[in-house]
Amino acid sequence: QVQLVESGGGLVQPGGSLSLSCAASGSIFSINAMGWYRQAPGKQRELVATINSGGSTNYAGSVKDRFTISADNAKNAVYLQMNSLKPEDTAVYYCKFVISWREYWGQGTQVTVSS
Repeated sequence: QVQLVESGGGLVQPGGSLSLSCAASGSIFSINAMGWYRQAPGKQRELVATINSGGSTNYAGSVKDRFTISADNAKNAVYLQMNSLKPEDTAVYYCKFVISWREYWGQGTQVTVSS
C-alpha cells in the first residue's frame, strides 16, 4: 500500500510564487517516475511536469520556464516550484507517482491565482 500526501498550494496574486510538495510512504520498492498534473473547473486533468528515475524532466508548454519540478529520492518526495503565476494556472494540482509501474495519485491541492 502506498500513500501520497501533498502540501502547499493556496491563494497567490498574479506574478507570485508557490511551492508544492508530495511525499510517498508505504511499500515503495522502485519509483519509475513522478509528476504533477492539474485540473481546472470544467476542464480535463492535464500534465504539468514529470521527472523520471534518471532525473529527466518534461514540462507542459504553458508552464515551461516558469515552473520547476524536482525530486528527493531519499525522501520519496517530489516538488513543484511555481513562479510568475498567472490566473490561468488556477486549478487543483495532483501529484502522481509511478511505483513498480503502478500509478498512485495524491489527494489534490488547490492553487488559486487571483488579485
